[in-house]
Amino acid sequence: MKRRSYAAMTLALLALAAGAGASTPADPLESPMWEAHAKLLFGNDPVRFDPRVKVDFPQIAENQRSFPVAIDARAIPGVRRIVLMADLNPIPIAVDYRPTDSEAYLATRIKLDQRTPVRGAVQLASGEWLVSGGWIDAAGGGCSTPPVSRVKGDWADHLGEIRGEAWPVAGPVDASRLRLNFRHPMDTGLVDAIPTYHLERLTVSDAAGRELGRMEIWASVAEDPAITLIPHAAAGDMLAVDARDTNGRDYHAALAVARQSPLPR
Repeated sequence: MKRRSYAAMTLALLALAAGAGASTPADPLESPMWEAHAKLLFGNDPVRFDPRVKVDFPQIAENQRSFPVAIDARAIPGVRRIVLMADLNPIPIAVDYRPTDSEAYLATRIKLDQRTPVRGAVQLASGEWLVSGGWIDAAGGGCSTPPVSRVKGDWADHLGEIRGEAWPVAGPVDASRLRLNFRHPMDTGLVDAIPTYHLERLTVSDAAGRELGRMEIWASVAEDPAITLIPHAAAGDMLAVDARDTNGRDYHAALAVARQSPLPR
């Protein structure tokens, strides 16, 4: 997905909403922004709603600054791309993930600026998109309030810190559950006197440098991002994590997949 300013994205969404054609499937959630998002994200690719795309989240956002969402499309063969979005956020896209050599699974936390549909969209090798999701009740303001670390004033003291762990998971292929935590303010640019500043790219590779997964990240991901993926890696394998933020700062980490899972199989 080509990165663009949020203002340009909003203008594009409004223009596309006005010109949306009949080829866009009717939205079961009846979102006022569905047609605009569908045209912008999917273009002329075929799109349909499919309950096999499991989008898991709490029914109410107790903390609109940090709302947990997981997209699980492991029951669908041939997934090449996963997009997490919140229709009515000023920054609707949170993550655009390509599970190059990973299971079709993504979990993270996002900001919510109001009551909104939250969706997962997965693209198959054929180019077709499958979409699912639901409405979330939220008090609002998640995108337009300053991060906690900005209020405390200690964000720079911890910027770039990474914590990560990985454990093997049972399945037909070798895979590991990778949990990453970054210290980063994830500024949206919607708070007075605080410009946009967020992680924008993340890649997970094996010890030989082979890409296992990569993603684009947007400022609607919560402060201090927590990201869970399931790359194809066995117990004892080494994983390399590389990321970059919008100021050009690079982040690197290496970790080994644990020899056994912390949970009983």
